[in-house]
Amino acid sequence: MKKTLLYIRQTYPLYLMMLPGALYLLINNYFPISGLVVAFKDYDYGKGIWGSDWSGLKNFEFLFKNSTAWVITRNTILYNLLFIALNTVIGVCIAILLNEVRKKTALKVYQTVILLPYLFSMIIISYVVFAFLSTDTGLLNKGILQPLGMASVSWYNEAKYWPIILPIVNTWKAFGFQSIIFFATVVAIDSSYFEAAELDGASKLQQIWYITLPFLKPVVIMMTLLAVGKIFYSDFGLFYQVTQNSGAIFSTTNTIDTYVYRALTQMGDVGMASAVGVYQSVVGFILVLVVNLVVKKMSPEDAMF
Repeated sequence: MKKTLLYIRQTYPLYLMMLPGALYLLINNYFPISGLVVAFKDYDYGKGIWGSDWSGLKNFEFLFKNSTAWVITRNTILYNLLFIALNTVIGVCIAILLNEVRKKTALKVYQTVILLPYLFSMIIISYVVFAFLSTDTGLLNKGILQPLGMASVSWYNEAKYWPIILPIVNTWKAFGFQSIIFFATVVAIDSSYFEAAELDGASKLQQIWYITLPFLKPVVIMMTLLAVGKIFYSDFGLFYQVTQNSGAIFSTTNTIDTYVYRALTQMGDVGMASAVGVYQSVVGFILVLVVNLVVKKMSPEDAMF
């Protein structure tokens, strides 16, 4: 008993410091979980969440029995896989290049320039893209294609171009954030490793391959696992704002999030929207567990848990 009281007296300041954060986490992250019941109800605004009639799995049928279910699921997953690969590869390359910059002023300038697009809202990005792709006044049509004697392209009516346009836009906006995270890891590598390798005659590429990349491996795995958890989610602004919500290109730009938004605005079915959110969260959680298990089998020290 005395030991318990002594332990409490010694540690209660730490628990008091933790209390505000724990309360915030409880109120903001855990209490709203009870709202998931909406996904299984025929929600009525007049009756509220708990008074609405129970509908079971009918809200989930809207997504899985719809003719566009395959298209939106395919688009969401394939785009996210491509985004993860591009952002990781380019982020690692930029981080390695930044590590070779010796002038502090130049390094700050480069970091600011590559991070700037990440700080722009997707609304601004959509206007930048429109300035390039506008049929009548866009830079690509007026400044490049027409002077070369080529016909103008109606970008917002041609679905085939967007599997290329969207990854370019997403990578331009997001790679700066990824590269800064990887750069922080590269900077933390003890310089004695590189000095020893240089004395042994290792080239710069060999130093990167045998020293830099192994140190980056745990961070890359962690970032990939976090991204995999959201593989069934899409950047709503990217797929809705950047594409100008053009119906002509839905076959290559429509994702789960944009589809649910359009369905919600047209039908106002809250239960259906909640069901899709539950589906995305559960599948994302399972994917994180599966990928982490695979990593644990292949390289136990790099697994997150």
